[in-house]
Amino acid sequence: MPTLRIEPRQDSATGLFYLEVFLPAEAPSPFVSTAPRYASAAAAEQDLIATLTAAANRPRA
Repeated sequence: MPTLRIEPRQDSATGLFYLEVFLPAEAPSPFVSTAPRYASAAAAEQDLIATLTAAANRPRA
């Protein structure tokens, strides 16, 4: 069972994409949203994956 859901959305004012992260996955409203700064939904998703990967691989004190 998924624990979170990530959905790309397009901002109607700018045409740029942002992500909504739902936690838990079935939540009716997003836990957090990014700013609309991506040229495509794929770019937004790839940036989130890169951010999560960098954070997961950061050395711990």
